Amino acid sequence: MTGELALLLAQDGIANGAIYVLVALGIVLVFLVTRIVFVPFGDLVAYASLTLASLQDGARPGIIWLVLLLSGLAVVCELATQVRQGGQGRPGRMPRAVVLYGVVPCVPVAVAWRLTGVMLPDPLQILLAIALVVPIGPLLYRIALRPIGDASVLVLLMVSVVLHFAVSGVALMTFGPEGARPRGMSDASFAFAGMFFTAQFVIMLLTAVVAVAALAMFFGFSLSGKALRATAVNRVGARLVGIRPAGAGAIAFILASTLAAICGILIGPVTTLFYDSGFVIGLKAFVGAIIGGLVSYPGAALGALFVGLLESFTAFWDSALKDVVVFAMLVPVLIARSLLQRRGDEDEGDEL
Repeated sequence: MTGELALLLAQDGIANGAIYVLVALGIVLVFLVTRIVFVPFGDLVAYASLTLASLQDGARPGIIWLVLLLSGLAVVCELATQVRQGGQGRPGRMPRAVVLYGVVPCVPVAVAWRLTGVMLPDPLQILLAIALVVPIGPLLYRIALRPIGDASVLVLLMVSVVLHFAVSGVALMTFGPEGARPRGMSDASFAFAGMFFTAQFVIMLLTAVVAVAALAMFFGFSLSGKALRATAVNRVGARLVGIRPAGAGAIAFILASTLAAICGILIGPVTTLFYDSGFVIGLKAFVGAIIGGLVSYPGAALGALFVGLLESFTAFWDSALKDVVVFAMLVPVLIARSLLQRRGDEDEGDEL
């Protein structure tokens, strides 16, 4: 392998790693606040890309049916909760829930329906695609995950896996089996240090860097970010100091869904995505998050970049083994973390 070839492989690995960084950040964000490994996160990435492609073709995006279905189910869940409590909840809770879960998600749906066939400018199409995808995460949280928020991590993971297969099946009916690739944000390219870079590559890299810095600062230094993290450490304690775990979880899912939508917009022009393509992307980003410890945004970013580089160099030697090598990395990482955790527990026991 020559040095020039190594640089090209590194460039490709960093491009893939930048996408995995955004997905890993969303996974870590949701996990830190709610203790949920949100398996359908990768699906949202694919949905954003497919939605943008539909808008660019002047077609009615199939995601509107998924949003309408989830919105209706969320309103029903709120109504059932109110009935079960016998009307003893906070006054005005039901009208507020109808607005948040029934009206707000349907606003971008109505806009997309009304503008079917109208060729909007590219920035407006991107904003509309993001607006259509963002409600899916909070709606899934309200329907299936918030009612069991106090369950164990294993139970939450099992429900999250079931959600993936359910949403994936609905997406097959709404999007269809065909893949799509939207237009890129820019066709510009430039040379630097003897290498060629596309504007899409630079945008992906800058977006990943900004997202890492923003989330690290938000959760590390802001009062709101610390309040969100407190719900994961001790949900009962968070309630005692006035933090609503349900509200904190909804905010986390809104932020994560926004990251997923942005990621889908960025990765769509690079590769053709299908309704189920996001699952593998999410799994690889999850490997990066595990390598980073699943508790640190910079750590998750570094782990995701490592996964991208590992995938790129492995594909050069044997493309059939790139997925095998990436997922096999989980075994030594988990063994090492298990041994370190056990050693830490033994040291603590000796001190006691």
